[in-house]
Amino acid sequence: MDMAAKIAALGQSLGPDVLQSVRDLFTEEQERLAASQPASFTGISYGPHERHRLDLYAPQGALSAPILIFLHGGGFLKGDKGSATNWPNANVGRMAAQSGFVGIVPNYRLAPDHQWPAGPEDVASVIAWVKANAAQHGGDPGRIVLAGTSAGAVHAAGYIKRSGTADIRAAILLSGLYGYTPLDERDTLYYGDPSLYPGRMPLEAVASTTLPLFIACAQHDPARFQQEFLALLQDRLARHGTMPRAMIVSGHNHYSLPMHLGTADRRLADEISAFIHDTTN
Repeated sequence: MDMAAKIAALGQSLGPDVLQSVRDLFTEEQERLAASQPASFTGISYGPHERHRLDLYAPQGALSAPILIFLHGGGFLKGDKGSATNWPNANVGRMAAQSGFVGIVPNYRLAPDHQWPAGPEDVASVIAWVKANAAQHGGDPGRIVLAGTSAGAVHAAGYIKRSGTADIRAAILLSGLYGYTPLDERDTLYYGDPSLYPGRMPLEAVASTTLPLFIACAQHDPARFQQEFLALLQDRLARHGTMPRAMIVSGHNHYSLPMHLGTADRRLADEISAFIHDTTN
């Protein structure tokens, strides 16, 4: 059975068993990537909280390279930037470095202890650190692309809603929720009082922004994420007369969408790389 068939067999559901199964599919290849592209610096503090830490992945000899900031997922409640021995999410920073970019992978505060707008506030702090410090690590602070998957995509969109787009060149949103579908009980642990949802979801900001966007979902994403993806594309078309760059990644699910980056399956990685080049040059 090939990789796509194994992922398809897992269906569209979420949960720790599916997550572990997907991780197992890519561990051997991702551990090779980890050995060949170690982090340049780890555990850098960008704020006062214990989760205000980021890792930096820079290509050898980088000089004024574009910068990719990647925000992990985890349903607002979980998630980690990864490490030398825990490859998920760190693999995106490594992929960035292998593509000639400076990769930044931070942790951020989690619900329920930290509710809206903790996510976009932390993103703003990461970007402030990058603008102040990236040049000494070979990055160009004037060429930042913000990316996130799942809850990370929501926080990236939330940053656009609260802080605007002056400090970033573009955004990459993978399997995010933007406000087109009803929120569930898990979401309330982050957003709080349901009566406040319309003012907290990033729908209007993402739909109306002129910032270049690359939006993707997986063939086997849960239906809600696919509905959000399609609704955002339709809304963008209605508002702008054209859709943003977008991709439905065949043969992948919600977890494998970010976890396969850096492997031999280069389809999404190549689209991301081309998007970063096109929006930062």
